[in-house]
Amino acid sequence: MTQPPGNGPVPQNPKHSRDAGSPPAYGELYRAEGDSDFGGSGRTAWSGEDSGPGNGEPAAWRRPAIIAAAGLPAGLLWWLLAPGGLNLLTRDPALATGTNAEGWLPRDLVLAGLFLLAGCLTGFLLNGKRTGAPAPGTVVLAVIGGALGAVIAWQAGVLAGQWWGPAEDTAPNASIAFSLRSYAVLAVWPAAVAISVFVVNLLSLLGKPPVQDN
Repeated sequence: MTQPPGNGPVPQNPKHSRDAGSPPAYGELYRAEGDSDFGGSGRTAWSGEDSGPGNGEPAAWRRPAIIAAAGLPAGLLWWLLAPGGLNLLTRDPALATGTNAEGWLPRDLVLAGLFLLAGCLTGFLLNGKRTGAPAPGTVVLAVIGGALGAVIAWQAGVLAGQWWGPAEDTAPNASIAFSLRSYAVLAVWPAAVAISVFVVNLLSLLGKPPVQDN
């Protein structure tokens, strides 16, 4: 007895052709050739996770760790430049020690300027040569790294003043010692990171040509 002809050839999957009597699964039947790892790679691409240690992307903790470690040279630079420290920025002998209250505000402003510069630089480096915005998780980690870097810079500058600065009597006022009076300055670095990332991506969007409909 001859088998009646069907409507067309039944697609076969070479992977399952050797299994006698077991029809191929729907997903295996219509999967494109060369896409043998669709499930794993698709989930990886959708979630944005690194596919492995050899993909060239740094670990998630590396960027905030580098940003936080930058607080150490920033704190030393604060002590070198600010009044009450080595005072290399103004070189005014009247502001060489913390006994002059007129140097307390400039001392805080020098640290705020360093934090602003570090935050803007961090934000621009996050974008680099990307055509799109960095991932939200990357920005959040960079902001956390900036907050940690600000605290490290503050403590490093205070420690430098204690080690290398002259011994001063802080009984009249604790601000006579090399210190930070306004703790709101510590928010400048993480805030500058977030704002600079926003500004860079806003400018990149404004610079793109409008999409023309065909």
